[in-house]
Amino acid sequence: METLPSPPPPASRSWLLERLDALLSEPLRQGSPTDLVRYRLVVGTACFFVVFNLLYTVAAVLSGQHPYPSLAASLVYASVLLLSRRSATIEPPTALLLTALSLVLVAAALEGHAPFVSTHAICTLIPVIAVYLSGARVGLFITLLLILTLCLGYPLYVTFAQPAMAPPTPYLMWFGHLFAALALVGAWGVGSLHNAARDSAQGSLERALKALQLSENKLSNLLESTDDPVLSLDKKGLLLTANSAARQLHLQRFGHEPVVGQPFWVEPERRQRWAPHVARVHAGQRERFEDEFEVQGSRRLMDISLSPLRDGDGKMVGLTLFARDITPRRQAEARLGELHRTLLDVSRQAGMAEIATGVLHNVGNTLNSVNVSTSLVMDRLRQSRVSSLTRAAQLLREHTVDLPTFLTQDPRGLQFPAFLVALSEQLQEERNTLLQEMRSLSEGVEHIKSIVSMQQRHASSAGVREQVAMPVLIDEALRLHAASFEQLGIRVERDYAPVPLLSVDRHKLLQILVNLLSNARHALMDSPRKDKRLSIGIQPAPDGERVRIEVKDNGVGIAPENLPRLFTQGFTTKRTGHGFGLHISALAAEELHGRLTCDSPGPGQGATFTLELPLTEEPGPGPVK
Repeated sequence: METLPSPPPPASRSWLLERLDALLSEPLRQGSPTDLVRYRLVVGTACFFVVFNLLYTVAAVLSGQHPYPSLAASLVYASVLLLSRRSATIEPPTALLLTALSLVLVAAALEGHAPFVSTHAICTLIPVIAVYLSGARVGLFITLLLILTLCLGYPLYVTFAQPAMAPPTPYLMWFGHLFAALALVGAWGVGSLHNAARDSAQGSLERALKALQLSENKLSNLLESTDDPVLSLDKKGLLLTANSAARQLHLQRFGHEPVVGQPFWVEPERRQRWAPHVARVHAGQRERFEDEFEVQGSRRLMDISLSPLRDGDGKMVGLTLFARDITPRRQAEARLGELHRTLLDVSRQAGMAEIATGVLHNVGNTLNSVNVSTSLVMDRLRQSRVSSLTRAAQLLREHTVDLPTFLTQDPRGLQFPAFLVALSEQLQEERNTLLQEMRSLSEGVEHIKSIVSMQQRHASSAGVREQVAMPVLIDEALRLHAASFEQLGIRVERDYAPVPLLSVDRHKLLQILVNLLSNARHALMDSPRKDKRLSIGIQPAPDGERVRIEVKDNGVGIAPENLPRLFTQGFTTKRTGHGFGLHISALAAEELHGRLTCDSPGPGQGATFTLELPLTEEPGPGPVK
């Protein structure tokens, strides 16, 4: 990711560091920042002493003193600079510098006739500098060298070789040099302790920096690996960081990549539109919204997430922006919504077709009974004795003049009363038979009318929620299949527990029930068992907030591997099935905020379909898978 560079050091300090680095060899300049500080201190100290001794040489010449010691010291310190420029390691120039400092101090003590030179503060600085520049071992060597020369050798030299230089009380001199030796050892100890603490802190810092670098690399790789634009801005809207996706999007929109440190809000209209969101983010809130962008002539809908950007003290310093192109998702949602609407239409049509199939099936069975009754009536009418009554009336008309004689003397007249009695009995019997068939015919016609009326009532109420008594609706669904169940010898068992009225779409619920009953009918029809049984029950769910409807049959059952796919569109185990009914029923159940499940012990052991519906009406449409 592009990041904002660190601010450069001041010009004067930068110039000084560049001059010091120029005195170092290339390997030394490539050292770590911590080592580079020590290297610069070596050449800086050598430069100081070169200049100091040159000035002292000039002053010695002007005052008539010998300039050679200071001139020789200047040459030694210049040698330190030469070694620093040529050496691949810092040890040779450091050793020469420390040795020169120690020898110069010893020479100054001898030349200046100072018996208490070891107690001077400058002596305690040399072990500290030695430990800092070269470590505890080299520092200890320099410390012991100073103790041997200044605290032991120099007092011996004064006492025995130059007694005139000895103080009146020699024991005070030795006492002072003894404490000077302790001070040198203490200075070396303090320097060693400082180095140990510094090395420990430096090690912790380096480990922390490595961990931080690793985390930054992981974060950078993570942000660079995503196709979503990610960037951060300061409180003024200046760009701090941007991943490749953000740079590519900016390049596509404006023809150039964004520049770190430049304003990001290049569109006044968008800046004004985003201002309320940015203000809330600067107040510490997170914002998420959607915005449209035009990229290369196409409209893209982006999901924008803005989060506060804080420093180590928790102070607001800017914001981070995450964007995701949700155009394909919205297009897919639109297509899915259209597909869902189409599926609902198909579902309704399929449900109507299923109900219509049940209607036609039951109407067909009823029409068979009507046809039988009609044929019986026709046969009875053709075989009726009404014709005999007509012949009897014709015979009476022929003997109207001599009717008494005909009835008392004619053999046919003598049989006429008995004939009328027998004829009336036969006509009464025929009348009763025809009345019975006509009642059967009338019942069939009424059954057809009720089936058609029920289908029309449910079709007209599609999409309307109303209070429904579950037992009544289940009985209506059973009535659509009543003739088929009776014809197949299926025994229907009802177990209705008392439940309150449900506010549901009557048509959708009837569609589910008809599909489940039809599915159970096919399962029982294909089963070879004689005792075909269908159980349908209503009971409250254990949570007390839903009602459960179970449709159970002892038919062919369902294989375990088919149960997970049972409600998938297009899946069916029937040779002539279309795999639509159970899928539509599951969708309809979800639209009613319910759930349709199935359980089966296995093939030949029947199946149980369970429909759960909420007792209280839930707002909004149900989810669609």
